[in-house]
Amino acid sequence: SLSLSLSLSPPPVAQSGGMQLLNRDGHTISHNSKRHYHDSFVCMNRMRQRSLLCDIVLHVSNKEIKAHKVVLASCSPYFHAMFTNEMSESRQTHVTLHDIDPQALEQLVQYSYTAEIVVGEGNVQTLLPAASLLQLNGVRDACCKFLLSQLDPSNCLGIRGFADTHSCSDLLKSAHKYVLQHFVEVSKTEEFMLLPLKQVLDLISSDSLNVPSEEEVYRSVLSWVKHDVDGRRQHVPWLMKCVRLPLLRRDFLMSSVDTELLVRHHSEVKDLLIEALKYHLMPEQRGVLSNSRTRPRRCEGASPVGGAVCCNQLHVFLPARGGQSVVTSCMCSSRPGGGSLFAIHGDCEAYDTRTDRWHMVASMSTRRARVGVAAIGNRLYAVGGYDGTSDLATVESYDPVTNTWQPEVSMGTRRSCLGVAVLHGLLYAAGGYDGASCLNSAERYDPLTSTWTSIPAMSTRRRYVRVATLDGSLYAVGGYDSSSHLSTVEKYDPQSNVWTAIANMLSRRSSAGVAVLEGLLYVAGGNDGTSCLNSVERFNPKTNSWEGVAPMNIRRWVPSPPH
Repeated sequence: SLSLSLSLSPPPVAQSGGMQLLNRDGHTISHNSKRHYHDSFVCMNRMRQRSLLCDIVLHVSNKEIKAHKVVLASCSPYFHAMFTNEMSESRQTHVTLHDIDPQALEQLVQYSYTAEIVVGEGNVQTLLPAASLLQLNGVRDACCKFLLSQLDPSNCLGIRGFADTHSCSDLLKSAHKYVLQHFVEVSKTEEFMLLPLKQVLDLISSDSLNVPSEEEVYRSVLSWVKHDVDGRRQHVPWLMKCVRLPLLRRDFLMSSVDTELLVRHHSEVKDLLIEALKYHLMPEQRGVLSNSRTRPRRCEGASPVGGAVCCNQLHVFLPARGGQSVVTSCMCSSRPGGGSLFAIHGDCEAYDTRTDRWHMVASMSTRRARVGVAAIGNRLYAVGGYDGTSDLATVESYDPVTNTWQPEVSMGTRRSCLGVAVLHGLLYAAGGYDGASCLNSAERYDPLTSTWTSIPAMSTRRRYVRVATLDGSLYAVGGYDSSSHLSTVEKYDPQSNVWTAIANMLSRRSSAGVAVLEGLLYVAGGNDGTSCLNSVERFNPKTNSWEGVAPMNIRRWVPSPPH
């Protein structure tokens, strides 16, 4: 027989000259391998690809996807519930899934092992709902971020509906905001023509609808009705209640609204037309006649016109206020009865169009002369300028609800005497002076991502340039190139990313006022190098030509000390 004897004895103590290991009671060393997780998942993915130790096969349509339950359950709350609760699938080796795209599922299983996935136009519409089902929120967020980057007037309504269907609240909010900001372009798309009545009513009822004039809202409504006139003509009264007819020009009411058969057919709309005409013909009664249809909508990126802002046919001329000011308009949500005008210099003032009074608002954090000002949504942006010592790249924005200024991301270049404007929800800064030379560079700011991006430079260096937007393009008008005042004008097309020269103005102008009205670009006043101007001219993009119009009664420009 075989007998085994096992004795336990303490480990030998190192002899003199040997290695002494037990010289510190409780001493330990911590080891942390940063590559352990990565290498382990790489190995598990290779095993999955070779079908080694796989304990689950996912069936979707005609596709089979092999995987490891522990990996899927650790990455997806959906699979965690399936494989760890007392569900029948927890004991099965084959599971059939429904209502999920097979290619998307395969990509998401691979993502569970690799933490990598590519989101693009070809897969986002199947990947997002699949990620939502499996509760892979990181992939879901990546899909939303991609869709947000793809927003344009032709697809924003579809993306908004897609976000609503899949409960992507942040994307839904951003897409809806985009629709409101770009309503004029959106209203001309096929997506808009196919909207149901309720969604059209919701859009045209919004105070935040960004339109240069109420005529655009009226035209969009008629276009929507005429897209299916037999099925939609009965909706005209409901639609016209949301169009702010009192804000239409009187001649437009008579020539376009009153003569429209779709309007004249409904007695309810005739009553609305009478209400609008009363608002025009009896200005002393406007306080009594005021209602939701007389409230101006938000006006985005209005530009100064010779020291004045033109917004909803309101003309306000600013006398000298003890310093240089740039004026632009911004709808205050805290003042739903109308818009406000802002005078931006060191101290800041707001003009309330309802009370016909100026009042002080919060001062900027930095004093700025020769600053560019524009409005996006419900925020007013002060861009660059000169603080008395140096030209600035800094930017800050004003929130009229909280009466506070907040710093924004600085431009890539210092700029004073620059031109700014808003196009498709982006803030453009062009030309100016950096403290050493006149600039021809330009850049744009995306408030959704808080980033500035350079765009191609203009062909001409311009400071004291004025910038406006018309028909989806950016116009840089006149200015000063450090040797002469300019009559040249350039147009930037964001689609082609190219500046193009257009017809020269009739006069050289720097520090002029520019504005767009009824598809024409107006330029008023300015300096031609020898005198201050009161002349006004307008540009017709269809004919690429300028023509003079009636001059102002007063010569106007924004004088600046030597720089």
